[in-house]
Amino acid sequence: MSRIMIKLPLLLASAGVIALTGCVDPNAYPDNPNARTQQGAVIGGLLGAAAGASGGGKGAFGKAAAGGVIGAIAGGAIGATLDAQAAELRSQMSPGVGVTNHGDYLLVNMPQDLLFATDSATLSGSLTRDLNALASNLLRYPNSTIQIVGHTDSTGDAAYNLDLSQRRASSVASVLRNNGVPAGRVTATGRGEDQPITTNLTPEGRAKNRRVEIFIRPTN
Repeated sequence: MSRIMIKLPLLLASAGVIALTGCVDPNAYPDNPNARTQQGAVIGGLLGAAAGASGGGKGAFGKAAAGGVIGAIAGGAIGATLDAQAAELRSQMSPGVGVTNHGDYLLVNMPQDLLFATDSATLSGSLTRDLNALASNLLRYPNSTIQIVGHTDSTGDAAYNLDLSQRRASSVASVLRNNGVPAGRVTATGRGEDQPITTNLTPEGRAKNRRVEIFIRPTN
């Protein structure tokens, strides 16, 4: 088989990922609870097909088909799990806490003004309930890693803000660990003022930039 024929399934699969991901854009269909599952199955199937065909040789198209089936099953399963986990979290979190399903990971966004008093890394009692609920959710869905990232606005000294964001992320991680989430699943990082999501020139913008982000990434 020529090089062109070997590469053809890979090119078709790559093009398909781009085209079909747009067709199954879950953000375009907010009322469809299966959108992420469908997206995962499409992407998993196409990437599985590409992997199956990559070896070339006899039966390359057959390998592509088999890889596509396996990839679709795996991708659909991950998508379905994230859909279910995200729905549970949204029903349990307080107003102001965001839960976003990005297809291959979940992002829980907790405004720091809800979690902490000004210039403090001590958690407020009201939001501790949300973290306890999050810990219970993570225990029900054990096949994931959790990355906690603290952010501040640009007010004050940059080095101090970096340290404060680290201490706040560590405080959140401690609550999860104390509620039974294995320490090996959880990491905590501070970014200080380096990754704003909006302007720091207004009080509203600074409030949005003060946040703790919790990334939940499936491991299989």
